Amino acid sequence: MSSKSPAIPQTSTGGTPGTNLNAAAVLDPTKSSIREKLHQTYASDPKYKKYTQQVEKCLNAFDNVHEWADCIAFLKQLLKTFQSYMQFKEIPYKLIVAKRLAQCLNPALPTGVHQRALDVYTHILSVLGTEGLKRDLPLWSSGLFPFFEYAATSVKPILLTIYDTHYLPLQAGLRPVMKSFILALLPGLEEETGEFFEKVLGLLDRLSGTVSPVFFIQNIWLIMITMSSARGTALNFLSRRLPRLHADEDITQIVGRDIGLMIRAFAAALEDDNLLVRRGALDILLQSMRIDSAAIKRAHPEDTVILMRAATGVVLRRDLSLNRRLYTWLLGPDEKSENQTVFLRQHALQLLNTTLKDEMFAPSGEYSESRPFKIFISLLDKWEIGSALTDVLVLDALKAIRFLMQRNAEEHNEDISMTASTLYEAVEPSILWKQLLAATMKDLTEDGKTGAIDLTLFLLRSLPMQDDEVRSIHLPVIFAAITEQLQREINNDPSKAAEASVRDCLALQEEIFQHIPLESLSQRPELNAALQTSASSLSSLAFAYAFYGLEFTELNPSSEVLNPLIAVLEHMFCISQALSRSISAQKGGLIELRSALSQVLRVLSGVVRTMDKSCDATLSLSWKPSEWLYSMLDCLDLEAVSFTLVDQVVSLIMSLHGTQKLSPKLLMDKRPVVSRMVKKLFRYLHADLAICHVRAVSLIWSIDSMSRPHEVESIIAQSMCSPELKNVYEAHEAFGILWRLSEDDSLPGVRLKVPLMIVLETLKHDDPSLRRVGETWMRCNLRSYIRVLEPVLRDLLDPSIRRMSRVSRVSGKEIRGFVYERSFDQRYVAHLLEILLSIVQFGGQGFSKSARGTFLRRSHDHVLLQRLSLAGIDANTSYLDALIEVLSRFLQSEPKDQDTAVMQPLNTVIQSSAIDLLQTIVARGEIEMLAIEILEPVVIGKLFLCVHLHRSDLQNKLLRFLHSIISASTSYTYDGNPLPEDRSAEGSQESGKRGYNVNSLLTQTIIDGIAIPWNRPVMQHWLDFVLMAVPQFQPALQSVISPIVDCLCRQLRLLLSDALKASQPMVNERYPRVATDAEFIMLLNALERLLVLGLTQKPDANSQEDDTPVQEKPGAESGGILGYVSNVFTTDNASAAVEDQLTASRCFVSCLPLLTVVQSHSPGYKSLHDGIRVLLAIWVNMVWLDTTGLRPEADSLSMIYNRTHARCRRVLEHLFRAHPTEVLESVIECWDHDALLRSKGSDQPTTGVFGLVDVLIANAQSAVHMICDSISVRISNTSERSRRPANANLSDVVLFHFLDQYLQRLEGPLALQVWGRFMQLAKDLASSRDFKIQVFLALKCLCVLGDKVTQTTAIDDKRIRKDLQETFGKLLDACVTFVGKSTDQPNWMRRTTKESMVTNGRSSPALRGGASDMKVDEKSDSNIVTDNAKPTWGAELPSQITTFIASTAVPELRRFLMDNDKVASACSNIVYYIVSPGIKMKARPLDADAVVVDIFREMIKIPPAMKVWRVAVIDVLYDHRIFNSNSSVATKWKPIIKAVFDGDKTSFPDLLGRVATSPSANIFTNREHEMLLRSLNLRRLALVLFTGEKNHFLTQLPAIQEKLVDILRNVPSPIVQCEVYLCIRVLLCRLAAHSMTSFWPVILTELYRIFEQIIDSIPSDGSEDLQLILSASKCLDLLLTLQTEEFQIHQWIFITDTVDAVFRPDDWSPESMFDQLAEVVGSLPIPEPREPQGMGLSLPTSTSLAFPAHSDRALRKPILKSIRQIDSIRDLFPFFSHVSISSYESVYASSGNIDWEAVEQGILDDMFDGR
Repeated sequence: MSSKSPAIPQTSTGGTPGTNLNAAAVLDPTKSSIREKLHQTYASDPKYKKYTQQVEKCLNAFDNVHEWADCIAFLKQLLKTFQSYMQFKEIPYKLIVAKRLAQCLNPALPTGVHQRALDVYTHILSVLGTEGLKRDLPLWSSGLFPFFEYAATSVKPILLTIYDTHYLPLQAGLRPVMKSFILALLPGLEEETGEFFEKVLGLLDRLSGTVSPVFFIQNIWLIMITMSSARGTALNFLSRRLPRLHADEDITQIVGRDIGLMIRAFAAALEDDNLLVRRGALDILLQSMRIDSAAIKRAHPEDTVILMRAATGVVLRRDLSLNRRLYTWLLGPDEKSENQTVFLRQHALQLLNTTLKDEMFAPSGEYSESRPFKIFISLLDKWEIGSALTDVLVLDALKAIRFLMQRNAEEHNEDISMTASTLYEAVEPSILWKQLLAATMKDLTEDGKTGAIDLTLFLLRSLPMQDDEVRSIHLPVIFAAITEQLQREINNDPSKAAEASVRDCLALQEEIFQHIPLESLSQRPELNAALQTSASSLSSLAFAYAFYGLEFTELNPSSEVLNPLIAVLEHMFCISQALSRSISAQKGGLIELRSALSQVLRVLSGVVRTMDKSCDATLSLSWKPSEWLYSMLDCLDLEAVSFTLVDQVVSLIMSLHGTQKLSPKLLMDKRPVVSRMVKKLFRYLHADLAICHVRAVSLIWSIDSMSRPHEVESIIAQSMCSPELKNVYEAHEAFGILWRLSEDDSLPGVRLKVPLMIVLETLKHDDPSLRRVGETWMRCNLRSYIRVLEPVLRDLLDPSIRRMSRVSRVSGKEIRGFVYERSFDQRYVAHLLEILLSIVQFGGQGFSKSARGTFLRRSHDHVLLQRLSLAGIDANTSYLDALIEVLSRFLQSEPKDQDTAVMQPLNTVIQSSAIDLLQTIVARGEIEMLAIEILEPVVIGKLFLCVHLHRSDLQNKLLRFLHSIISASTSYTYDGNPLPEDRSAEGSQESGKRGYNVNSLLTQTIIDGIAIPWNRPVMQHWLDFVLMAVPQFQPALQSVISPIVDCLCRQLRLLLSDALKASQPMVNERYPRVATDAEFIMLLNALERLLVLGLTQKPDANSQEDDTPVQEKPGAESGGILGYVSNVFTTDNASAAVEDQLTASRCFVSCLPLLTVVQSHSPGYKSLHDGIRVLLAIWVNMVWLDTTGLRPEADSLSMIYNRTHARCRRVLEHLFRAHPTEVLESVIECWDHDALLRSKGSDQPTTGVFGLVDVLIANAQSAVHMICDSISVRISNTSERSRRPANANLSDVVLFHFLDQYLQRLEGPLALQVWGRFMQLAKDLASSRDFKIQVFLALKCLCVLGDKVTQTTAIDDKRIRKDLQETFGKLLDACVTFVGKSTDQPNWMRRTTKESMVTNGRSSPALRGGASDMKVDEKSDSNIVTDNAKPTWGAELPSQITTFIASTAVPELRRFLMDNDKVASACSNIVYYIVSPGIKMKARPLDADAVVVDIFREMIKIPPAMKVWRVAVIDVLYDHRIFNSNSSVATKWKPIIKAVFDGDKTSFPDLLGRVATSPSANIFTNREHEMLLRSLNLRRLALVLFTGEKNHFLTQLPAIQEKLVDILRNVPSPIVQCEVYLCIRVLLCRLAAHSMTSFWPVILTELYRIFEQIIDSIPSDGSEDLQLILSASKCLDLLLTLQTEEFQIHQWIFITDTVDAVFRPDDWSPESMFDQLAEVVGSLPIPEPREPQGMGLSLPTSTSLAFPAHSDRALRKPILKSIRQIDSIRDLFPFFSHVSISSYESVYASSGNIDWEAVEQGILDDMFDGR
């Protein structure tokens, strides 16, 4: 530093005295008087003046030093000058002299220079003497102390002599400098065999003598905490000087009262990375601080935990030498295992347990969460520690690891999972399961506790149970013991089973049983010899206690049972019986009790099943099967019992009946037992309980196979013949469900013939209600007419009916016939034929079709096939042929003459029935037209009344009647020949020409008949009627189709809602109403048929639309392939989205804008759209995902879901084949509105829609072709249009959005297939002159497609590459130019990206700001933007384009454009049109929109664009407003600024050149303005350095250093010097500490000078020097926070860095700078109250200013972080007065952990302070 620097005068060197010497006198009157005396002595002496001039001249020569030889010359001259004036005991310009000497001790210089410098030091110290050295100790020590570590061997003796000769005589005066002095000497203790080891050791001993040994040792503790490099040497010293102590000896005499400091020092050493340091620390612990020592016992609990945590951490290094020392410390010096274990339990176990447990449950952020568990696992290797520690810690460790695994389940933390498995495998199983058993038993006996049970469940479910010992020994013992304990608890008080602990325990039993091999449960493991003799007589519980060595308090634990499996079964039966009796007694009891019984039965069923498979011998149990059976059946009879429990009871009873391994055996073949079970199951075959049906049917058939023949059949028949009508209805309904869900191969027609006949008889019953029941049964449950026909046909072919051929001659004609050989049961045959007549009459065409299409050979009934062959009927014919043959035989057969009287009456009945049957099968009747016209309104009116008055019985007859009427009326003109159902449109039109008028009430009646809920049982009749009548009415009834379709859609939505609710877990065991699959399918059948019928009639105006191109109808060409498309995407949580889906589907119509559609559509089109919407809802939601099948109702629900979904798919496929474009566009429109209305962020419906598109359209190529065609139709000119859009409500914007999403799902090869068609569309848009919104949408799609195609080898094709380059380039340029032009009204720039993205609920842009407006715009025939009619683009469109360019287009530039010139050109456009305007519009350049920053961040990854964006960034950097932004914005620019200086090597020298620009010679230049520019450039330098990583700008350091030193020397302005300190702070954060070694003398001298100046001359309030003082203080604050090793040796100059900071001695006086400043500033008079600025630092209430105490270790952060400005030196008083103690406490608390985030944020906030 030049002496000419005018910023702060050199008051202490003989210049003009400061203005406030009195203030200095406050500090130390002795120092002050000596200085004043010297000053007065020398001031007037001319020789002293000459002396000063000589020294100044000599110092100026240092500026010309260029090599080391110059240094030697300089030092010789300096020494010579000093030696010439030996008479003066003062050194002029000592601050600069000290700085130059320190610089000459730079380790990089040769030894000769060092020796010369030390000579000068020796001379100066001799001249000054002890008092002079004491006075200026900081100046001379700052160079000498750090040097010893780097000094050469030849130089070290000189240095040690200086320390010995000049420093040691200071004695107590060395107290403030003690820590630094020790730090300076410790490197001499590195090698024991070193030349200077003993000398340094002796010097340290003498140094210790100058102060108290306690104070000396405390400084060593501080050094160990803060200086990692000095720990090894400090331990070398301690190992020689700390005495070997026994347990009762007290170390506090040697180390002082603050044991915590010593513990933290050891903790720091034990956590050091250096293995030798750790080993040394453990050695000293063993030597002087054993675990049983008085010091540790007296230490604060938190401190002992710190020590234990650090000590146990050494096991993670897996080093034997470390582990051996740790074990000795924990187990004591004794060699015997028993004594070691006793020592551990007595002295270390509790602390070890507490430390690990605390860390497990509250992991510190410093280590990984798995650390304490890994320590525990490692300690298990030492048996003496592991055994005792496992006993106390294992349960807590497992609880903690369970908590962590559950918390981290979403993050999938592999480390924790691995640790859990390792821990479980490492722990001794016997200890673990002993603890778990004891804890589980405690949970069972104490109310409300389930901790141990939950923990055991977690272990079994989450960790692999592969250990044979656990599975075959421990789990069986525990299983049997818990079972017995549960039996005792529940026998004493069955209500206890409702408690959580018992139910959790039952769940645990289920889990355990899955892991046990049964043979392990059949025998017990061996006990030790002492217990082995009595083991055989112990009960399971007592055995478990004995096995694990637990105390068992019961008096008589003996048991007769030798086999534990028998005991388990007995206990289980006992528990279940007790529970069932309790439930029966309470008439149902609590739901928890029933749930507990269910759990017991699950376990019991498992045991019985496994026993049946794997047990060889029969087990003799002491139980009463009948008692148990009847108690279970009593329980079944209760209303409250759930189906799950019924299922379990019935299944278990059948298992027990079937097993041969139990004695006495349970038998269920008694009629009452079977009857009770079947009747109970029949109750679940109810329409409202559809989810129980499948399982109940399965159980009934199982019972039938186990019981006596016809037992179940007779029970069912008996229930169907009940005298009470209500019971009859229910029984029929239940039998119908049983019939429908039974498979053909179980021969239900034979095994359940009696109930079937009872049902069939009701078809001709006199009672209309019963007849209605029968007909409904046939409609809903029949499954196939063949099933019913088979048993009738089998009896009609009874071998007892024997006939032979006979030819009768009548009037000369021969009539072939048959004659009965003998009589037979004619009544029965007549009865069968009447039943068959009712079946055929009822079945009609359905019966005929089924019988005609099914062949006899497919029958499963072998008896029938045998009788057919006897009767001479070929098995290859159909059932209908066989039936006609049999009937014709009956018709032709007559009794023998002698039997005529007896047989003829009944034979007539048989023949009559046969004729009726044949007539019904073969022909239809006719009726006059007039009667039809009279009857029709009557029938309709009657039907209407029936529907609304809840009368179901007549509806079927009336509908058939009405249908006959309509059939007859429409076929009248065809001479009674009815039209086929699928007759042509022409025929329909002809019949329509007769002017048939629809009855006004008909439509409403039909809708009510289908929709009214109480009419649900006969809905099928109505649908049949509609589907048969509407085709005949079609031309006239076109208007009826639409309302009926609406009605069907509503019904389907309601059924869908019910089905989705049913799939949710039940709340109260009540089953919700669910439609069966049959109901869904019949509605879907009707909907499909009506939608097709609705669209068969189209007005001539639209005939052109039918001529769709071939490729749009893949169904026509490849219909076969559609059947194999199975890529169905389904929703993950359909039920959760039920309400949303339904709301959405109900809102579709209301959300559609009111449109005036120019073109006309058939009314059927709206119906098609509504139908598609409902079908889509079913497609998306009716997907069964619960594959676990844990709920019994899952079988039924999955069947309903799967069948409905499959039928829905077929409907959609059929509609798509008929009208591909209309269906696809409807699906897309639904998808679009669903996206609008969806309140949740899920994309499940989207996935469902795309899956549907894959199913409907054979390949992606066809799909994209169709979508592109739809878009083309909409964007072409009116004049060019060949046809109109199929769906006028659907805009091209939505189609583009759908196409975008669709393309994203394609794989590379598929993307290649669709490339050609899409590029055709993209090229058309790219060639357009004006910008349209479609250009942007096409660009988005092209990016998606291009991304996939560029990943395939096809990109090597030149044509594809060229197409991509050109089209992408044109589309991108059009978008960029549009954004640039739209900045004339630059509202997009002000909108944030987020706003623009959420404007219309999705990321596709909209016109005029809203969805509905968008639709209105698109209703016009042309969306083209002509010059005459340009649209007002929505304000968010440019913003969306910009966002897209930043997120997608720029990152993909190089992949799509490939050519560097094209890439650069595109980037140039983006910068010109988007980036530059975005920056220029802002008052603060860094506040540019986030999207602009994103574009920059992407562009910096593109080397060809470097020249384009570099200029823009440089402009931002050199903008004078750059630092007006806030720091959060600046963070985003860091990588961008860094990229400029990385990519362009001239940028950094250019910046440094601006920093060092010399003052202008122009006399008119504003000096203040020039300083401001200089300071801004310095701040820019700081910002650029800040953007780099660690050591990023290391190569530039010499140049930076040179410029900073130059400014410190030549630019006195405080505003500039402030920025130098900011730069230094950045360098401290961005460079390794050792790289700044040569910079330290300058920094220290400048800081010393500034603060010494304050002591001598307090700056006035508002002085411009205050900001400089704040900057220097912040720099020091950062140095104290970072505690770099280089600075620690100097920090005593500024703060008290010894324990004196906290425990001040009685005679203490401030020695460090800040302590002195605190005294000076604190003694200033308080001025008038100022306005509160809110800028100062509030006085802390406690000494812990910036380091609050936490349970975790605190992080060090700067104290002055939040201060930006001060108006008076008093504002810094809290800092000066508390910095020493805060620094000490932070070292104590934080163990060297720095809050880097706070440090860097503080620097950024100072940079961007807005001033």
